[in-house]
Amino acid sequence: MTPTRQSLFLLAIWSALGLVASVWPESATSAWQAFGVVVGVLLLGDLLLALGKPRTTIERDFAVSLALGVRTKAQLRVMNASGSAKTLLVQESHPASVQIEQLPRKVRVPAHGFAEVGYALRTTERGELQFGLLDYRQASLLGFWWRHAKSGSAQAVRVYPNFRAVARYALLATSNRVSELGIRKKRRRGEGTEFHQLREYRVGDPFRQIDWRATSRMMKLISREYREERDQQIMFLLDCGRRMHSKDGELTHLDHALNAVLLLAYVALRQGDAVGLMTYGGQQRQLPPRKGASYLNAILNAVYDLSTTAVASDAAQAVEEAVKSLSRRSMIVLVSNMRDEEDEDLSSMLKIASQRHLMLLASLREVALGDTLDAGVNDFGGALRMAATHEYVRVRNESHEKLERHGLLCMDVEPRTLAADLVNRYLRIKASGLL
Repeated sequence: MTPTRQSLFLLAIWSALGLVASVWPESATSAWQAFGVVVGVLLLGDLLLALGKPRTTIERDFAVSLALGVRTKAQLRVMNASGSAKTLLVQESHPASVQIEQLPRKVRVPAHGFAEVGYALRTTERGELQFGLLDYRQASLLGFWWRHAKSGSAQAVRVYPNFRAVARYALLATSNRVSELGIRKKRRRGEGTEFHQLREYRVGDPFRQIDWRATSRMMKLISREYREERDQQIMFLLDCGRRMHSKDGELTHLDHALNAVLLLAYVALRQGDAVGLMTYGGQQRQLPPRKGASYLNAILNAVYDLSTTAVASDAAQAVEEAVKSLSRRSMIVLVSNMRDEEDEDLSSMLKIASQRHLMLLASLREVALGDTLDAGVNDFGGALRMAATHEYVRVRNESHEKLERHGLLCMDVEPRTLAADLVNRYLRIKASGLL
């Protein structure tokens, strides 16, 4: 129990009367004593009434799975089983990595009724989070005391990588508006690398697509229709080591990488390809390549609680293990932050892997590099930073060029554009028939 402002106000008046009584004891003492008795009776009586068993319950209502960094609406349902209206101050009991908006809030609940309190939450950390019992303070009958209590039940919530991009892609794909995500799909009617069907000639079809045998047989122009090859394999190698702990904004490079992996996995599964995943750099997770849109849920549940470690990642060993696990030609997508530290073991391993598989490196470049190069030079310290940044970028580019000479396709992109750039590269590879 804690006193409310009304209680403190009454006690302040009583104290002021006591101060007056100390100056004019004959005229003010009896008034001070009488007021003190009244205040004491009111406070004590209200306290005793508030000690009864609370008849208020609160239930939490929000999804058991959330997306990282996405503002989500939630609701508290406050129920009052007593015969009198109650005033409550409700508060969410949440982990430190969750940001709460619009709480705590005071709410008036009618007798034998309920009230609903809307609020919003936003998570800044992936994994399984624990929400505790709901905290609330209930005002006593006369409003002189706050009673502290808990209600509801503890709840475990899974925070997944931001799958909003996947949902938005699915929505925009139905209306051919995926360009709004930065994804450029070249529409080439009837073209591809895999024969699909024969159909009537349409204006605009290339003459090389006309099937002259079928045309002579049907006595009308017949075109061959092709589609991009299906039933291919994509294997992601995801770095979870110390390099991926860098942050651009609120998200780590690992968070950005997971968002991109999920979007490309969704696109590849829709294309009819099989998708697998392997992590390295401390946390070892492996999913064999599988087909079907439902496999995205398995990928989500396998990676939602991944976090970076202090381990120095061994990309060469990861590539070697991936090659051993794959029985057919695949596109191996290595997602990391490759720098000049790569050793000869990786180069040798890439030579071996590229003989059978298509290797693609998606390297995340720190946003600070571009900011420094764009900032200009204003003083000697700025000149030193500029020179050091240029040298770092030069060595980094040389490292990537060296990897490309060993058969690795390279992308060096900032985290915020990784998802769209990775999907675009995949679509170009599919269209070119490289895989």
